[in-house]
Amino acid sequence: MDTTDNEIILTPEGRQKLVDELAYLEGDKNAEVIERLRVARDFGDLSENSEYDDAKDEQAKLQARIAEIRKILSTAKVSDDSGSKHATPKASIGSTVEVSDEKGGKRTFTIVGTTETNSLEHKISNESPMGAALMGHKKGDVVEYTLPNGKTRSFTIVKVTR
Repeated sequence: MDTTDNEIILTPEGRQKLVDELAYLEGDKNAEVIERLRVARDFGDLSENSEYDDAKDEQAKLQARIAEIRKILSTAKVSDDSGSKHATPKASIGSTVEVSDEKGGKRTFTIVGTTETNSLEHKISNESPMGAALMGHKKGDVVEYTLPNGKTRSFTIVKVTR
């Protein structure tokens, strides 16, 4: 499947983070870049003005990021898979899943959409091998998945929370 056809899924928190970034970029950051351009223009000859060139480059990057965020926000699906209060929670986007491996080691991950992935915060993509394997499973399920190098891993789900 072409990557442009992939649906982008965000957690409500991830969507809000993008909304906040967009507001900053369109507000304070845009004003800062405009001021840099104004100051650089005052230096005179634009053909040999590196400050002006730098400010124009920054403005182009800023506009590209604003366009990227707008596109994500206009096309992304926000996951709100809170489900019934009495049902056993299943792993889904926005879930925090605690797993135990064969040796008894425990790890905790939050499943997020691909644009929110952050290994330092233990946020794994729903499209990663492990994230995809965990999707739809509940406490007590044994989940097996294959790593990109061909090795197979197995985990038992200890807890699923929202």
